[in-house]
This record gives sequence, C-alpha cells and structure tokens, in this order.
Amino acid sequence: MLIRDLGRCDWAATADAMLAFTEARSEHTPDELWLAEHDPVFTQGVAGRAEHVHRAGGIPVLQSNRGGQVTYHGPGQVLAYPLLNLRRQGIYVKEYVFRLESAVLKVLESYGVTGHRVAGAPGLYVRLDDPFAHAALSGPADPREPFKGVGKIAALGIKVSRHCSLHGVALNVAMDLRPFDGINPCGYPGLQTVDLARLGVQTAWDDAAARLAQRLVSLLTP
Repeated sequence: MLIRDLGRCDWAATADAMLAFTEARSEHTPDELWLAEHDPVFTQGVAGRAEHVHRAGGIPVLQSNRGGQVTYHGPGQVLAYPLLNLRRQGIYVKEYVFRLESAVLKVLESYGVTGHRVAGAPGLYVRLDDPFAHAALSGPADPREPFKGVGKIAALGIKVSRHCSLHGVALNVAMDLRPFDGINPCGYPGLQTVDLARLGVQTAWDDAAARLAQRLVSLLTP
C-alpha cells in the first residue's frame, strides 16, 4: 500500500482528488493511504441535516458524499483516507469499518488510552472519568443520555464506490475543540468531543499519523 502524506491541505480539494483517483483506477491500481491535516471545515454526510449545525462561527459547512452526519475537521487532527479495492481484498463494508476502528483502538492503546466502541454509533470513544482504565463500558446506555460519561475521540465516515473505499477516519490529537460546540457531532446532541491532549497525552501530529498509518496498513493489507 502506497502511503501519501498530504500535510496541511484543503478538505474540498482532497475530497475531489479522492473521487478522481477512485473513478480513474482500474482493477490493478495499487491501494493507497492518504494522511492529511485540514484547514477548519464542517462537513455534512449524505444524510446530514441542517439542524445539526447551530453555530458555524464563520467556518465553512461543505457537503460530502460520505455517510453520516456533520463533523468538524481542523488543525491538530489526523485524517486517514484508505483508498482500497475492497472486492479485490474480499472485505465487506461491515468488516472494513471494524478494521478501521480496530486500528484506532490500537493507536489509543499505544498511548495508554482505552478506547471503546458504542453500539450503533460508529467511531471511538473514551471514558471521561478515567480514559486509562481498562474496564469495559458498563451496562446498556441510558436512552435519555446515550453518551453520558463518554467522549468521542475519533470519527468514521466512509463511502464505497465501484467496490472501492473513499474517506475514512479522523483521530483528534491536539485541537481547538471549540468548533465542536457549534454542532451536534455526528448528529448526536450533547455528545462531547475530546482529543489526546485533553486526556493528558502530549504527542506530535506526525507521531500520531505514523502510528495510525502503521496500524491501518497492518490491518488492511492482505
């Protein structure tokens, strides 16, 4: 898998480039992994609803062809875009999402942080009271407060076109988290968003990106 570090770049231009790559690729085109850090932008998924953005604060709100609702991208966040031929690898979408989440869980573990999946809510979460505890989340979530006690540290949003994947995963490393207060992250009112820095883990963007790339390549390469 070819890894491309795009550095700090515009989200819309990157999304256009991903689509062009996917439309032009053949059955024999090698898979690629793009790593990026974006200028501030809110992106809406194909089912995104306007009411989930209640205070944009001058940050652009752009439409995306990925699944899911609204999220925020900005400096201090690692974006990983695996551009894979899933059919060639024999990976179904559900398994692909599981592997993306597993890669992030391994990266968090390498920093001593325990990540969690939440049923029905793609992405990775941490316990706010003790993000380093190894205990599983206890019991079924309260339907009135499904995200009580947890914060979201990584978001997933993918699209599959011609059996090939676009978009991917965003891991929060050391961000200005205030823009998340202007939206219902991923469509969930009251969901708190955190990053590694907020948890007390000090690391560079380059280090987090390298760890995530290593795990993704390991889990997504035949």
